[in-house]
Amino acid sequence: MGQPDKDRGLFLVYTGDGKGKTTAALGLAVRALGRGLKVLILQFIKSPERSYGERKVLRELGVEIQQLGIGFTWTKTPEEHREALKNAWALTKEKVMQGGYDLVILDELNNALAIERFKVDDVLPLHEVLELIEKRPTGMHLVMTGRSAKPEIIECADLVTVMEPVKHYYEEGVKAVKGIEF
Repeated sequence: MGQPDKDRGLFLVYTGDGKGKTTAALGLAVRALGRGLKVLILQFIKSPERSYGERKVLRELGVEIQQLGIGFTWTKTPEEHREALKNAWALTKEKVMQGGYDLVILDELNNALAIERFKVDDVLPLHEVLELIEKRPTGMHLVMTGRSAKPEIIECADLVTVMEPVKHYYEEGVKAVKGIEF
């Protein structure tokens, strides 16, 4: 991608096995809002059927945020997940390429690209993701989150932060905490 250029827009990746990838991206969204930027958040795995704290408050702040998934890969059939990913990717291409946003967050897209339980490369082709990154409108900052970022994604990023777990309360049997995980 060449040298980072704030006029071109930056491409940031938050990945790794540790907690905090989405949280970092949402913090960036709040910062951008505070500077008058228009923000779009598309969440690839989270389902619109569930309640998420970030969705509630960010919508109140005027952020367009959509959950495009149907949950964890083991919660529905591969066909249902493939259809959701196909629709999510079509909407993502449309929204990004129409422009009008200063910051677009593609939450958990790395997770979606890394699915191995069933085929996804025909409904969410990596080469199309790379093309979208490269051809997005000038000035648009793009953020991708999720575990297992592909080497090709890392290569074209301006910034990559890898979240690594050191200690986690899950190891002591603590379940997901309202306001912390969701």
